[in-house]
Amino acid sequence: MNDYAHHWQDGTPIHLGLGKIVCIGRNYAEHAAELNNSVPDTPLLFMKPSTSAVHLTRPVEIPKDRGEVHFETELAVLIGRPLTAASNEEARQAILGFGLALDLTLRDVQTQLKEKGQPWERAKAFDGACPLSPFVAAEKLPQPHLGFSLDIDGERRQTGDTSVLLNPVVPLLSYISHQFTLLPGDVVLTGTPKGVGPLQPGQILRLQLEDALTIETRVI
Repeated sequence: MNDYAHHWQDGTPIHLGLGKIVCIGRNYAEHAAELNNSVPDTPLLFMKPSTSAVHLTRPVEIPKDRGEVHFETELAVLIGRPLTAASNEEARQAILGFGLALDLTLRDVQTQLKEKGQPWERAKAFDGACPLSPFVAAEKLPQPHLGFSLDIDGERRQTGDTSVLLNPVVPLLSYISHQFTLLPGDVVLTGTPKGVGPLQPGQILRLQLEDALTIETRVI
């Protein structure tokens, strides 16, 4: 059984159940380009179920015999208030915390699905597809621009900065809330920068969000 539960970086529980995980595709232009994808005119939204969430502080387990599993490092936003057709200011006030996530993707499966014009869920929603870090309270971070990174075996692989998002965090939350309601405990993943690639067992991952959060884990 999945025992994921939200908590702060000091280990204190956050008493909000995880609902849905809302993701945005192609929110960094350079990442869209590296996969030869066009940049959509409106935010490209998809979801991961709560059953995909696991703790990033534990080893990252990748599926076997399902093709390449790619890492996509993303800033995660924890929602603390209900949002329906929200203004930017309402969306800003609803941000409870920030963390990091790996949007794990079965890339071969996704490619096949895209070629057939089919949805991506099989490539994005499998059990363990969303390792999530502990969260840092929003007021402790230097908004509006946040930087994060991923190192693999000591080599920098991804560097993200919300200042270059095609859809910035607060307007993105407002946009999502005009499509469907966000509830306390929901998580929004804000897109991955360039540098994605396959994971291999034995790799050591180090993720950092500003100077506020550092996670080191390994792939199994």
